[in-house]
Amino acid sequence: MDTTVQPVIEVKDLDLGYGDYVVMKDLVFSVNKGDIFIVMGVSGCGKSTLLKSMIGLKEPSRGKVLFYGKSFWDEDEQGQQDMMRRFGVLYQSGALWSSLTAGENVALPLQLYTKLSKQQIQEIVALKLSLVGLEGHEDVFPSGMSGGMCKRVSLARAIALDPDIIFFDEPSSGLDPINSRKLDDLILELRDGLGATVVIVTHELASIFAIGNNSVFLDETSKTMIAAGDPKELLVNSRDPRVAQFLTRGKSDEQKDK
Repeated sequence: MDTTVQPVIEVKDLDLGYGDYVVMKDLVFSVNKGDIFIVMGVSGCGKSTLLKSMIGLKEPSRGKVLFYGKSFWDEDEQGQQDMMRRFGVLYQSGALWSSLTAGENVALPLQLYTKLSKQQIQEIVALKLSLVGLEGHEDVFPSGMSGGMCKRVSLARAIALDPDIIFFDEPSSGLDPINSRKLDDLILELRDGLGATVVIVTHELASIFAIGNNSVFLDETSKTMIAAGDPKELLVNSRDPRVAQFLTRGKSDEQKDK
């Protein structure tokens, strides 16, 4: 019996750029079902550009992004839309509509992409908000919520359509350490509860080691990936000083303080 597991996402020979400017080149990696996959590297190395290519917002200069074996950028418009329906995205800013309540924000993708009744949508909205710990907050506007609550509403909206893959762009940005840890725990709960695969762009070490089980490291200088695998294993086994320096940031300072 064939026990080979096909990756959920395959990035093959990917080059990314803006005109003649090269952001990243020769990217090759896979994301398996159930992974919490970390795209990491220093600020400005191209993490968000890679994410844009993976969620269908930026066509690569070269190469392919495959979802379940199908090349996103080789599909027609309908094929791409069908693929994107299986994505949930939490943007760095949260990207909530300030004029809409929490419930109305979560309801938007259901109104746009399904034929569910108003009552059915309200029931799903209530369920999704309860999953992120915001039961009963349907009528609260973003201006009346903390940064952590806004992130949770954005996450509820991202999972409204029960996506196979959830993408996060710097989810801990703007959060204090306590709320950042709560968000990490929530991501784990949703991965396990929904059976989803998670891709996270981040440079936050606490989150990388707490929840990541697979990763790719993008290097700003060489403009390519220089490591891949479980971040905890890279911390121990990587011999590249750039990877080691990134994954041990602050360690020496902590030791000096002791």
